[in-house]
Parts: sequence; C-alpha cells; structure tokens
Amino acid sequence: MKLSGTERLRRFYHQFSGDDYVLIVINADPDAIASAMAVKRLLWRKVANVTISHINTIKRPDNLAMIRLLGVDIFHTKDIDETRFSRCVIVDSQPSHHEAFAIFTPDVIIDHHPFTGIEAPLTDIRPKYGATASIMTEYLRAAKIKPSVKLATGLFYAIKTDTGNFERQAIIEDVRAFQFLYRHTNIHLARKIEQSELRLDFLKYFNKALANRRKRKGRIFAHLGSVSNPDILVLIADFFMRVHSINWSIVSGLHDKKLILILRNDGLRKNAGNVSKNSFGFIGSAGGHKNMARAEIPLTNLKDVIDYKDEKKLLGWVIQKIEKKAGKK
Repeated sequence: MKLSGTERLRRFYHQFSGDDYVLIVINADPDAIASAMAVKRLLWRKVANVTISHINTIKRPDNLAMIRLLGVDIFHTKDIDETRFSRCVIVDSQPSHHEAFAIFTPDVIIDHHPFTGIEAPLTDIRPKYGATASIMTEYLRAAKIKPSVKLATGLFYAIKTDTGNFERQAIIEDVRAFQFLYRHTNIHLARKIEQSELRLDFLKYFNKALANRRKRKGRIFAHLGSVSNPDILVLIADFFMRVHSINWSIVSGLHDKKLILILRNDGLRKNAGNVSKNSFGFIGSAGGHKNMARAEIPLTNLKDVIDYKDEKKLLGWVIQKIEKKAGKK
C-alpha cells in the first residue's frame, strides 16, 4: 500500500521525543548534505538537539562550497561521542554502504539507493527516485514547512546534481520537488556552488587520465594510481562521458587502501549498477544505478588476484572484468 506524505511524516515524527539528542550520519555529498539539512529543519523545536556528522573526508570543492555558502554545521564522526545521542538518522545511504556506519544503530533510514535489506524502526527507501533530496522535499511539504532560501538552494542543487540535470534516473516526483524548490531557491548561489567543482591540484589527474586512457569500441578506461581524493575519479568519469562516441567511462584509482572504480554509461545499454556488482561484487562492495555505479575493493582482497602496484596489469584486469559482464561491444 502506498503511503501518503502525511502518513510518512507522522511515522517519522513518531520516532522522536522532545528530549532526544539526534545524530544525523551521512556520507557527505550534495544530496546527503541537503537531505541532512532537511531532517534538521523537520526536527527544529521538536527535539532537544540535532547534530549532522559525516563519515568521509570532505575535500571535493563543490561540497566544501556548499557547506560554507549554506552555513551547514557539520562534524566528522571521529570528533563526536556517539553515546551522547539517543536517536540516529541515516540519509542518502544505508549501513552496508560503508563500514564506518557500523558503529551506529539507526532509528531512521531515508534513501533513494537500491534496498539492501537493512532493518530499522523506520525505513523509507525509494530506489526509483533520482535523489533523496526529492524525498525530503516531500516531507517538508507534508509538514507545511516553507524552506529557507539556503535549505531550498541546497535541495535544489542536490536534485540537479544527482539527476545530472535530469539526464540520469528521475521520476515525476523529482520534477515536482525541483519545481517547488525553484520558487524558493537563490539560483546565483546554486550556480556558485556548482562552479566550485575543480581545484588546481586536480588538474594533474586529468593529465594522467588523458595520457594513460585506453579506448575500446565505445568504452574508455583510465587508471590513475594513488589519488588524494576519490572524488577526482567521479569528475574524470563524468568528463569522459562528454566525449563524442563514448558510451561507457570506467575510471579507477587507489585510495585509503582500496581500489575504487567509478562507472558511467549513456543509459541506453546495460545497467552500470549490475555490471559493477557482477564484475566486482565477489571481491568488494559494488552496485549503483543504470547509468552510474561504483565499486570499492580492499587492496588486501586483490593480493592473490592481481598485482595492483603494476598499473598496466591492474587496468588490464579491470578491462577484462568489465568486458566479461558488459560484452565486448
């Protein structure tokens, strides 16, 4: 049975009481940050305190610009005492998405990624949605809350980012949320966040990707070796998709003792999430959507499989795995 927005909101508020100290835990990106902002606004004056915390290191320029320009108070999980909090909320992720979530027991999970079978007192997981921000906008509307300019701008930018300007997976509910937020958004502020995408030190990775790229039919592969920030893999994978005749982009790199792979495709052919899961799920965590996916493999799992220190061999192994599951054309 499909629940109304009012009923979803009632069930959400039922999880909290006035003396609760609430911790919102995210793997910070625009969708997660904006969704956390929305949860905090929903709980304003309804609980004792709300704290937003991130499990990852935030280095990507647009994320940093978003936090700064929208005035988001956010702390790394290493800098908080989780025992101080009586309630925990995870948005735009599920506990199995990252081992850093393991120390938390969520009371509420709201997400738009594929359901992983996790249980919590309240779960609202809608894989058909293009962004968790769209779901959170529905909660705000059900609560009859007019979002502030900064909150609306954050949610607007999150939907814009996660749907790739509606070129990726999205449904009519994403469009409705976007239209509603547009009326309250500062477009110039959103554009300023969007244009803060690159840092000068990122350019060396573009140079390496261009120099070492391998093109096979409509697919382009690049391995960058050790990277200071895995977000650069996303930027380069998206960059290659802008090249005429490219319908798949697979970019990999080593970070935090893991091999990280970012997959992008044009959405017309095989499902990138399935290809990622079938290619690398046996040795690490992998999955995603039809045209965008990710895999993370601990380097310890690769020791008996491939010499990950040999960049040419590692790239060849990645190509072999992808072509086996996605086909050679």
